[in-house]
Amino acid sequence: MDPFVPTNVPPKVTMDSDCDAFLQGPARSSSEALDPLAAFASPDGLDPQLQAFLEEACAQLCRWFGSANQRSPLPSLRLLPDAFPEVGGLGAERLLDDLQQVMDGAYHPTHPGALAHLDPPPNTASIAAELICAGLNNNLLAEELSPSLSQLERQLCGWFASCFDFPEGSGGVPASGGTLSNLTALVTARHALKLNATSDAVVLTSDDAHVSLFKACRVMGLHSDALRRIPVDATGCLRLDALEDELNRLATENRPCLAIVATAGTTVRGAIDPLREIATIARDHGTWMHVDGAIGAVFALSGQTRALMDGLGEADSITVNPQKLLGIAKTSSLLLVRDASTLHAAFGTGLPYMEPASAGPHGGEMGVQGSRPAEILKLWLGLRQLGMTGINSLLNAAVERRERFQQSLDAQALDLLSGPLHLLTCVPKDADSDRSERWSARLRQRLLDEQIMVSRPHYRGRHHIKVVFGNPHTSDALIHHLGMRINESIAGGLH
Repeated sequence: MDPFVPTNVPPKVTMDSDCDAFLQGPARSSSEALDPLAAFASPDGLDPQLQAFLEEACAQLCRWFGSANQRSPLPSLRLLPDAFPEVGGLGAERLLDDLQQVMDGAYHPTHPGALAHLDPPPNTASIAAELICAGLNNNLLAEELSPSLSQLERQLCGWFASCFDFPEGSGGVPASGGTLSNLTALVTARHALKLNATSDAVVLTSDDAHVSLFKACRVMGLHSDALRRIPVDATGCLRLDALEDELNRLATENRPCLAIVATAGTTVRGAIDPLREIATIARDHGTWMHVDGAIGAVFALSGQTRALMDGLGEADSITVNPQKLLGIAKTSSLLLVRDASTLHAAFGTGLPYMEPASAGPHGGEMGVQGSRPAEILKLWLGLRQLGMTGINSLLNAAVERRERFQQSLDAQALDLLSGPLHLLTCVPKDADSDRSERWSARLRQRLLDEQIMVSRPHYRGRHHIKVVFGNPHTSDALIHHLGMRINESIAGGLH
């Protein structure tokens, strides 16, 4: 029996006895409505009911974390509580029971075998900050609604920009995920290049770029052929000769290039486009260069991996998602721009019903979103918890896990697709579309039975097995076992 494979599931947890009296509360008939005011924290002093409720909710979450090894990363479907409010409001006991049911059916990124996607477990400081963020309920729309947090947001965006070699005067804005960050970048580029009234503008990116760019072009009202994909080379990187050819073709068609989007870490194989060379081409052709670094840009924070992001600071804008590897609770994405004034120029509307900000524009005039929660709090606190030493350790350990895994695979029997980051994709060398589909489906299910979750992306006409090594709980023993299982699937004719 492998030591990392759990063999039992814990019994359903019960509430702590010292909370029972509060949680159960007085008996109430189904027709008796809960006082709505009881659903809000008291402003008059310490609210013992709120404290007890939060303590028990936190205890449930801690038990959920602590039982990760006793359940699958991907649970079976469960019967969930009602999705709609009942006539009368619910008390704490019912609410916590409903929460537990949802938690029991949730995907578990903390499980050591959760290796399918770019979703690592959250670090503990960002969990606490998420709770405080919800309690503060500050709005990053305007500074008077979030006085300390607005300043913190500007400072942290400036720190990231400086780490990525952006010049003085750079900055950024948080967004709810890389998709919105990429959209914000393209809207900013269109405004900066004075192409707002030009619907036939084109965005150039690699064949392996993220689907969010297609969505952004659609939202921006560009023509259906606005996103043009450039072929990649054998390593999955955008081909510079093909990029030049496409730019020359656009010139003959008299169509402007709104932006060239380079990818720093493609979704399937983690390839990094040649950033410095693309930046030079973009400048030569007078267009904007955006880097979708949702996966890979954080590697520029570590001295040992910084060289992987060579040329990152030459971009006009960068998307970075600390949620994908640094364990910052979702959502945590930043759009950084070389010139912070371009954001306000593109999105500034004026907020005449608010007092002026003390420094720079209000947060609601720096991007698509108006009202925003203080998500910067969990990024700030999570990074403070890690420190630069912890950040460096997380980044390097993730790459090392991928390297160990790659060394364990039979390269003679498998096509291995991987860049220098922390993800790897593979498929049997001789497998066509049908065989790769059968192989990947059977292998994924076999691994799920052992509580190891991988994904199977469809890439270049074949289904592959993809493994992401951003989970710090994944042991060497599990990595060795996974490699053995994949090799056995080829030798044993699973496909």
